[in-house]
Amino acid sequence: MTTTFWRGFWRLADPKISLASFAGIFLGACMAAAEHDLAWGWLALTVLGVFCVEVAKNASGEVVDFDSGTDLAIADSERSPFSGGKRVLVDSLLTRSQTWAIAAVFFLAAIMIGLVIVTFRDSRVLALGALGVGLAWYYHGGIIRLSYRGLGELAVALAYGPLVVCGTYLVQTGSVTAALLHTSMALGLLVAAFLWINEFPDYRADRQAGKNNLVVRLGLQKAALCYVIIIATGYILLALTAINFRGAQGLLWGLAGALPAAFSAWRLLNNTDVTTALIPAQAASLASFVLMACGAGLGYLLV
Repeated sequence: MTTTFWRGFWRLADPKISLASFAGIFLGACMAAAEHDLAWGWLALTVLGVFCVEVAKNASGEVVDFDSGTDLAIADSERSPFSGGKRVLVDSLLTRSQTWAIAAVFFLAAIMIGLVIVTFRDSRVLALGALGVGLAWYYHGGIIRLSYRGLGELAVALAYGPLVVCGTYLVQTGSVTAALLHTSMALGLLVAAFLWINEFPDYRADRQAGKNNLVVRLGLQKAALCYVIIIATGYILLALTAINFRGAQGLLWGLAGALPAAFSAWRLLNNTDVTTALIPAQAASLASFVLMACGAGLGYLLV
């Protein structure tokens, strides 16, 4: 295949965005390792399955956002490394048929991997896996188009929090704990906050194309205040979980992510509509949930 094709595929695989799912897997695996020996083969399959869902979601979403006019409406000055879409169709790196083919192949691969886990490891994973694939597809596509109806942020919080974290833990241990569920909700909020701040540079294009996410619905100023509330709620929930559940004090190490989160909030509140000024805030938001997942996971495992 041509170099252009692989450049397009690399954009769809996008390691920066995949950090959201890998952070949840890491947190779930660390909390599982604190209770049981890890089954490394099943963990590898979990990572591969989630990665396939990520690529499939990105590919199918590219076609939907291109057809709606969202990606076409984004000006060069509004692009950032974290927002503006993958632009594989806009930049002619892939054709529509290639993009749909990638989506189909990776959705199918994710489903097959999930069925292997369900059949040979734990049948209770089926519900979580089906919900995850459904959210990945309907986030952009289908008749629901969650991200166009102001429900995308909730879908991201659910998928990258409880689904990924608890799913990883369930595959390893065969159970789910209350402390795990609360911690996964905190991470889900912080990943949703990353999506939230990434919607600011796309505000004009999204509104023009009818992609009525919550930032578009609220307006820039109110949405910036909501961002502060989301990240504050995430870290408060993490702290309360660490304090209130026996043996969970190590989760407090996840508060390491609060510092870049505070910086991102400050930067956003002072620069809601200048993309170049928002890029450091976007990077800090990404660092926030990664540090939270790594700190909380390692703290729970080692403390």
